[in-house]
Amino acid sequence: MSIIVTKSSPVVVAGPSELGTATGGIINLSSFDKCFAPVPVGLLLIFEQPINEPIETIKKALSQALVLYQPMAGRLVTGPDDEPIYILCTGEGVLFVGASASCALEQFRTSPLLLGDLAVRYPAEYCLPGDPMLLMQVTEFACGGFVVGVTWNHVLADAAGMAQFLQAVGELARGMPVLSVLPVRSEADGMLLGIPPSVVTAMRSQMRVGMEEMAGIDVTISWSLISCIKAECGGDCTVFDAVAAVLWQCRTRAVISDPDTPAPLVFPWLVRAKHGYYGNCVMGQPVQAQSGLVANSYIKDLVKLIRLAKEKTPDILTNGGGGDQQQQVATPKYNKLVVTSWRKLGLNAVDFGRGGPLRVLPPPSPAERTAMNICILCPPCKGKDGVNIVSHCVKPEHADAFRRELAATMNLHLLARF
Repeated sequence: MSIIVTKSSPVVVAGPSELGTATGGIINLSSFDKCFAPVPVGLLLIFEQPINEPIETIKKALSQALVLYQPMAGRLVTGPDDEPIYILCTGEGVLFVGASASCALEQFRTSPLLLGDLAVRYPAEYCLPGDPMLLMQVTEFACGGFVVGVTWNHVLADAAGMAQFLQAVGELARGMPVLSVLPVRSEADGMLLGIPPSVVTAMRSQMRVGMEEMAGIDVTISWSLISCIKAECGGDCTVFDAVAAVLWQCRTRAVISDPDTPAPLVFPWLVRAKHGYYGNCVMGQPVQAQSGLVANSYIKDLVKLIRLAKEKTPDILTNGGGGDQQQQVATPKYNKLVVTSWRKLGLNAVDFGRGGPLRVLPPPSPAERTAMNICILCPPCKGKDGVNIVSHCVKPEHADAFRRELAATMNLHLLARF
């Protein structure tokens, strides 16, 4: 029996007209916002517990949330060079699609080719000035479960900011009269430190080099392997450190043959901002190393490199990023791996009425065109004995080699225990 996803015609959801939502305001972009080209970002929140009329419930709550989160319903304004300048709060709204799937949620979760049907995509690879800042789709399943797919312009917010917004929508869907977090969007109100202009230019240029087709890979790094690595490091190692080191080494072995070629790892870190700030406040910290060192080192030695880089994260805001940022620009794009974590951003706390999601992940597909080679540590997933990773970090021709390296690393460490 074939699985069919039936989508309604897209509608525009704006703030309630009876509240007289003000429009015309300008949200100046922070230096953090300007680091990002207008690339689309997406995520899926999968809920197994049914709620009453999820499509209408979430659509109504979304409209209410836009009263306080006006930039979400605005449009991006760019300059003569097509670089983002500010967000105009036009009140034009969010594009919303309701959908239904002719199967139970469990059947759909085992059909990765169809998961791309659960989110709305922008028509072009980059978001255009006239595009909505946010797209949302709610899909009901025959079992009563539902999936919320969200796609947005990265200039608007990072994943932490989107988690805050979706939590607000969930609170309104549950009938809470007042939001638990008051949103803040102004850079001055958010009390953010500024990023040096040279670093902004360097980071944005890296995201404007064009998108490439990458294989979608969904794997789990077992808790057993993570525990082994932490023990080898004498406890001076986090879950992120261990997982990032494994991904860095396995990908380097799979895609780079020249030992003298740079193979940098970049991990984003959140800059401290005022509680409630939902604009971008994430920076990328590089860890520089040659591919031969990454491929042949012990995992614990790669963890040390990552931890040393963590100690330098404030430097990028005080000394223009030092020399690392310039080295990063000169590195071939495909050599660089970005590893980021969504595990502690609050995405698994989004609740539309019956508890948090079963799983949170970016919309996967067999081949995805992306602006960077990225691995995402997803929030805890029920039934997964470890950390779930969704990656678009290798070209299709390197996917099998990457999977083999991951499997070999896991087996090697587990055998070493006996």
